[in-house]
Order: sequence, then C-alpha cells, then structure tokens
Amino acid sequence: MNQARTSPFNAMAMHGALILYTLIALFPVFIILINSFKSRKFIFREPLALPNAESFSMIGYQTVMKQGDFFLYFQNSMIVTVASLFFILLFGAMAAFALSEYRFRGNMILGLYLALGIMVPIRIGTVAILEMMVSTGLVNTLWALILVYTAQGLPLAVFILTEFMRQVSDDLKNAARVDGLSEYTIFFRLVLPLVRPALATVAVFNMIPIWNDLWFPLILAPAEETKTLTLGSQVFIGQFVTDWNAVLSALSMAILPVLILYVIFSRQLIRGLTSGAVK
Repeated sequence: MNQARTSPFNAMAMHGALILYTLIALFPVFIILINSFKSRKFIFREPLALPNAESFSMIGYQTVMKQGDFFLYFQNSMIVTVASLFFILLFGAMAAFALSEYRFRGNMILGLYLALGIMVPIRIGTVAILEMMVSTGLVNTLWALILVYTAQGLPLAVFILTEFMRQVSDDLKNAARVDGLSEYTIFFRLVLPLVRPALATVAVFNMIPIWNDLWFPLILAPAEETKTLTLGSQVFIGQFVTDWNAVLSALSMAILPVLILYVIFSRQLIRGLTSGAVK
C-alpha cells in the first residue's frame, strides 16, 4: 500500500530530475546561440551577456554563407543521420525480436556477442575499416558513413530493445498467431508500436553522436561533396587563427535540427528511460 501511494511521487521526481538535467545540458547551447550574434570583441568581453545594440552582429552567419557550401554539408549530415538511424532501428529491432522471442541453442551467447560492441569502441578498427572501404570503392561516399554508424549503433539498440520486447505479452502474440498473422506482421504491427518509447530512446542516444561526429567523416569522406556539417565547420578553425564568429554561427545552425528532433522524441524518451522504474 505504501509503495502504491509513493509511486506517483517517484514518477514526478524522476520527470523533474530529467527536466532539470535537460536545462543544465542546454545551458552551453544557449551560450553558443547568444554569442553567435555578437561581434568578436564582445564574445570575449561579455560571453554571458545577451546581445544588445552595441554588441549585435551577423558577421558570423554572413561568413558561413559565403565560405563553403553550408547547405550541402547540412544535407549530407541529414542524409547520413536519418539513414543510419533507420537501419539501426530496423535491424536492431529485428535482432532483438529474434533474441527475445525464439529460444535456440546459443541464444544467450549470441546476445552477449552482440552486446560486446557497447564495450569495444569501433574507432579501434579505424585502419581496418578504411582498408575495407578502399577495397569496396566506398571511400568519399555517404554510404561509407552510413554503414559505419549503423554498425556502431546496433549493439546498444539490440541490448535495449531486447529487454523491452521481453515485456510484450506472450498471450497477445500467441493470439495473433492463432488468428493467422505472420511473424513479420506481428513484428511490424503488434510489437513495434508497443516498444515505441524504447525505439525513441535508441534513436536519441545514437542521433547526437552521429550528427556531431568528426572522426569518421574526416577519414572516410573528406571530399568536398561528401563533407558533413561538423567537418565543414572546421574550415573556420585554423592552426593560428580561428574565426570564432563563423564557428559559433555554424554550430548554432548545426544544433537546431538536433534540438528539434529531441523535442519530437522527448516524451517517448522519458517514457523509455522511466519504464520499469516505477511499478
């Protein structure tokens, strides 16, 4: 009885903590945004102050639009991120469904093998990955980045989704089989809608590292026509001189899509993170 009475309070505390964490995490984003509308002198003199009539300047955004093909970089980042998330969620959900639904010899070993990718960073195999892309002719293509990011995100997706899919009622799935539904229909029309919070959680956890990554775009796709937004922004950072107005402006425009997607998935993300924490 006491547990039932305190459960709503625990849920409110969990949601409040997540909101507070979000505000703290967004504070650096706020600093970047306000400084992108200042002249260089005021960026260093008053970094925490809001732009005013004296400090306001659009020189950073003007520089970004003139140097490099910003819209092409933005398009490349969007294609790579969306395609990678699609394949991560699709293949990760399929593998998780197979591991959680079917009992076969080696089920646990296969699950542990797939989970090893969480502990072993994919960047350790950068040289081997580069050699593989060269041999297949995928260097300086967006497919090289999509394949690498898909492989990078699958272990976490399988690990999270497997636990959520085990919570889906077996009676519900068996009733669907009695009605003559195929396994694919059960997977796409019955199971996936029920684990939507978990899918949103996996999407958010993978979206930000993919969008912000500099390592693999620099190694696998450094050509002008395949540059991502993060790599394209490096043109304003020199060894001796850095155009801080342009850097902050480029970062501000790069942050907006991530914030929009985060807002879209935020409710499902909170549901996914708090699922099972409160009974």
